[in-house]
Amino acid sequence: MELGPYILLASLEGAVTAAVLALTAVGLALVFGVMRVVNIAHGEFFMLGAVIAWWVAQTVGGHPAIGFAAALVIAPLAVGGIAAAADMTILKRLNYDPERTIVATIGLLYILQQLTLMTYGPEARPVEAPFNQRIALPWIEHGESGWQVIWPWGLGTTSYKLAVIGAACVVLAGVWLMMARSRLGLVMRATQADRDMALAFGIPVERVYALVFGMGAALAALAAVLIVPIQQAHYLMGADPLLLSFIVVIIGGLGSLPGTVLAAVLIGLSDGIISVFFSPTLAKIIATLLVGLVLVFRPEGLFGTRRR
Repeated sequence: MELGPYILLASLEGAVTAAVLALTAVGLALVFGVMRVVNIAHGEFFMLGAVIAWWVAQTVGGHPAIGFAAALVIAPLAVGGIAAAADMTILKRLNYDPERTIVATIGLLYILQQLTLMTYGPEARPVEAPFNQRIALPWIEHGESGWQVIWPWGLGTTSYKLAVIGAACVVLAGVWLMMARSRLGLVMRATQADRDMALAFGIPVERVYALVFGMGAALAALAAVLIVPIQQAHYLMGADPLLLSFIVVIIGGLGSLPGTVLAAVLIGLSDGIISVFFSPTLAKIIATLLVGLVLVFRPEGLFGTRRR
């Protein structure tokens, strides 16, 4: 069999990674773009989404689809509420000072992580997918009788992985429409452009900040709910999403949602292909080197704007 089917299979795995990474990174970019806050606890909000999804699925019981559907709603809302409360009780009191908010979110990271360890435990626990049918994939190759469609053994994916990609695309399109076409998006963009001017026009900036911080955490939690049937919920699972999200946001351009999505696709696909043919460690090394090159030659990122 040719190399092409293996590349297709690796690309599909990378597309799942890219979809989840795009949701997580867009949440981080949204918080930084509007609030200018570097949220080091973003990965722990991702972890909380997975843990709450497991808890909801176990509590609801019945058919896996029922528990999963409940987790899709409850986990992002719960994590978003926790993040909004953290913003109002911690970040607001620090007046959103860049240096102090970094230290505060580091502290929040350890608090959430240790509370989860104390209540959830150290075990990695799976959440059953609502559906998981195996789908064989065709391939076209040139043989003695010309071009023909074949069905290579092992070349396939699952219906749930395709659903994850589709769901991420729908949510990302919804976020873009909200930012570009809705009144809420207009208020958020006005706050991002000039906080003092927004205050002068009567925009409740602190409420907008709480909403944005909660929305960013909710997107990370939603990404975790989508991926937890493929991976497992664990109290230390927030580290990789945090690292990759920062890589994506830096490459795409701080605060740029289109750049973040494009960078997530690039990093996700390359991570999937390199991990299959070489090793996951090499994929992380290459991504980190790419960040270094971007910081040297284009510090504002691919889609970022240079500040004067």
